[in-house]
Amino acid sequence: MTVLDTIRGRLVVSCQADPGEPLDAPAHIVALARSALRGGAAAIRAQGLPDLRALRAALPGTPLIGLVKDGGSGVYITPTLAHAEAVAATGVEIVALDGTRRPRPDGLSLAETVARLRERHPAVLVMADVGDAADGHAAVAAGVDVVSTTLSGYTGGAVPHDPDLPLIATLAATLPVPVVAEGRINTPEEAAEALRRGAHAVVVGTAITRPAVVTSRFAAALVTSPEMS
Repeated sequence: MTVLDTIRGRLVVSCQADPGEPLDAPAHIVALARSALRGGAAAIRAQGLPDLRALRAALPGTPLIGLVKDGGSGVYITPTLAHAEAVAATGVEIVALDGTRRPRPDGLSLAETVARLRERHPAVLVMADVGDAADGHAAVAAGVDVVSTTLSGYTGGAVPHDPDLPLIATLAATLPVPVVAEGRINTPEEAAEALRRGAHAVVVGTAITRPAVVTSRFAAALVTSPEMS
């Protein structure tokens, strides 16, 4: 059974913390991942080399989707070949990288990045985080193994509130590779709907592993409720 078989129809939990957050430490990320696996997650998505190494050591049988973030805008998810090679070297099964059509910081095309990564790490799979349907088709042409909707709504303009279910359906119906749903999936119902739209698997992060963000939503709702006015 391949890693893609393992996650088919299942939940992948993204365990990440921004710099300076209370959970920003490898031990905390491992604890989050253990909790997610206990709850039924089939795999973990995480970022940062220290966290990925800690997860690989602590969870040797768990499929890992790894990435690094360099910067906070533009192409910043595993943006270069060097970043991708460093992620692959941690022992993850899948390397996630920016799969949009935007120029990459090292000047390589996505196809060149995928090909060179495979030369040095032939066992690793490549996930393209895309922003729209054209990105998805271009990423498949570049040779990726799986496409994720991670960057839908994050490549310019206002960020939508809801998950991009139409994009999930379009990609699932038109691409020859698995499509993973990710991005603003905040409820179990939305996750289930993503599968109904054709997603191979569903990644949920903030709604599960970002307690400060989740708490802020509850707190804001109470402050703005009619009873408080």
